[in-house]
Amino acid sequence: MPIVTSSDWDKLLSQYPDAHLLQSCAWGELKARFGWEVVRISGKVNAQILFRKLGLGFRMAYLPKGPVETGNQDPFDNQTTDFWHEVDQACHRKLAVFLKVEPDAFLDPGLQMGKSARDYAGIWQYPQGFCPNGFRSSPHAIQPPRTILVDLRGDEDQILARMKQKTRYNIKLAARRGVIIHPSADLEQFHNILRTTGTRDSFGVHSLEYYRSCYELFHSPGACELLVAEYEAQPLAALMVFARGKRAWYFYGASANEHRDLMPSYLLQWEAMRWARLQGCLEYDLWGIPDANEGELEASFNSRSDDLWGVYRFKRGFGGCVVRSAGPWDRVYHPLAYQAYQLWVRYTQRGLRP
Repeated sequence: MPIVTSSDWDKLLSQYPDAHLLQSCAWGELKARFGWEVVRISGKVNAQILFRKLGLGFRMAYLPKGPVETGNQDPFDNQTTDFWHEVDQACHRKLAVFLKVEPDAFLDPGLQMGKSARDYAGIWQYPQGFCPNGFRSSPHAIQPPRTILVDLRGDEDQILARMKQKTRYNIKLAARRGVIIHPSADLEQFHNILRTTGTRDSFGVHSLEYYRSCYELFHSPGACELLVAEYEAQPLAALMVFARGKRAWYFYGASANEHRDLMPSYLLQWEAMRWARLQGCLEYDLWGIPDANEGELEASFNSRSDDLWGVYRFKRGFGGCVVRSAGPWDRVYHPLAYQAYQLWVRYTQRGLRP
């Protein structure tokens, strides 16, 4: 079960077009430019693992939205012990305190849009409380564990009909009042809007170079588009949308403080969905809402604005399905150092999201 080069990994993933974007070679290259080391292991099960220094020579290991399985091989069943042995060896060589796995899998009831768990290669469903042998359930997720998936099947009228009436109204309002959506390569403008939103809504923003690298790596092969909403030549909102196989993801987006009454972000999301459909995508992942069950989300979204609650209030209108990812699961190699890391995360709330 060899450790493979980036070119070999590209060839391998070409056989799995619906593997998650975070397992793509381009994502590994992006992270390698900003402090991570990448190791790729290939066999009956395949994984791109990221390593990052923690201090005192130790590292954390992170397997985002993987492994990528072969055929119908569950990557966490008893038939994959050779693969996990190879993963353990790689982690030991890198002095990893632990390996965090956030699988490309959902908890039951999971995909609720009329699809089976196998409609998308690489997506599994596991029962509530499931944790594979050799792992422990972790309270600390790197990617947001809960999200909304928007079904892009059917024609545009059918997709719009699944949205809430107010969202449909805001999409049409923005278009009627002259908001224009267009592709852009102006990463500096995008970064300025992100910083405005980050200051207003208190969330972290990557460096300009990070977004430039991201755009460079994904846009050329057609896996990414930067869309900007403008009114009278003034940028009001922008987002970066990604696509791979049948899935699309909204990772990064922001809005300016001016003309928010024109509802530019609604039309912007709709145009991102239309772009995703042109790439052949059947699903649009809005990527991140509060980690609460749907009953609590619906009961509290009007009264709460902390953390991702304001985001949920916006995203819920697009008519998607609320799902929760399986995991995160940690495989611990150095228990005392792992306990110290857990305390550090708890007290700093340090985030490593895209």
